[in-house]
Amino acid sequence: MPTVLLKDVFRFFFYSSEGNEPQHIHVTKGDAIAKIWLENSIEICYLHNFTKSEERQIIDIIKM
Repeated sequence: MPTVLLKDVFRFFFYSSEGNEPQHIHVTKGDAIAKIWLENSIEICYLHNFTKSEERQIIDIIKM
């Protein structure tokens, strides 16, 4: 799982073979995990154990 970005406390990465899923990125911080769709618009697939503030930070980082 190649890391794309280490930013603040977040690790952004992808798996090299996830079948036919749309473009997306995984994000972790400790035991928190998220999957964010990137095609057409940025959309949260799932987000577990992140605060609302961290959710906003993740989205802002992706938009950069």
